[in-house]
Amino acid sequence: MKRVIQNRQIVFLILVFILLHACIPVEAPPTATVQAAVETTIPLSQQVALSSISFREQGQAPIYTITAQTPKLTGSDDPRAQAFNRGVEAILSQEIKYFRENVLAQMPVQSFTVGSSFDAQSTLILQQGNIWSLKFIFSGYADGAAHPYQYSMTFNFDLEGGEELSLGDLFPPDSDFLTVISRYCIAELSKRDIGFYGGFQQGAEPSMENYRNWNITADGLLITFDEYQVAPYAAGPQTVTVPYGELTSLINSKSPLALFSR
Repeated sequence: MKRVIQNRQIVFLILVFILLHACIPVEAPPTATVQAAVETTIPLSQQVALSSISFREQGQAPIYTITAQTPKLTGSDDPRAQAFNRGVEAILSQEIKYFRENVLAQMPVQSFTVGSSFDAQSTLILQQGNIWSLKFIFSGYADGAAHPYQYSMTFNFDLEGGEELSLGDLFPPDSDFLTVISRYCIAELSKRDIGFYGGFQQGAEPSMENYRNWNITADGLLITFDEYQVAPYAAGPQTVTVPYGELTSLINSKSPLALFSR
């Protein structure tokens, strides 16, 4: 009889345990949800587009006209894009100011002919990767002059770094890159019937001033020589493309030109 009572107590305790256990909520094991968060960084050069802003100004006494097309990167407020825009605006503002102060200021109130004029245009020579290479052509006329004039300026910009490039940035500081570039340009200019050896040789000598106008292209380094620099006015401005093959041993491996010299 005692054994029966004990068995009943054991069964009772087991039932109580089962009931209590059933009342305790059982949390399901957490389901691991793996979300593939892929961060895609789009290069800034692919986020922007190059547009152009027109400018026109006219005046009397003296009569003059100023026109310009100002390149501008749109599509992003990134400080690097804004640095590009400021650099471009500074170039055009400076040249328009120079025209006003050094050409218009010398003109008489009564015009000799149709008046004076100044025009600024730009061309995108290359945009590849982070590199944007522009060339500006400025043309003008001073009222009463024998003929109009023209000159160029270049603007090479590393958009990823947010800074303008100088020619020296493309080569190691201890390299004689100017001599190599100059030697090639002189050889090319001497083949042309432009009167290069009529006293214009010094315009192609190896100095930073002579090689201030340069652009990065897919085929080589494009050098622009303005009117009167390496030839008479009648011959017009001259350009020479220095192939990257001529510069391979000199190019800085960390410069933008390394992309083209492989």
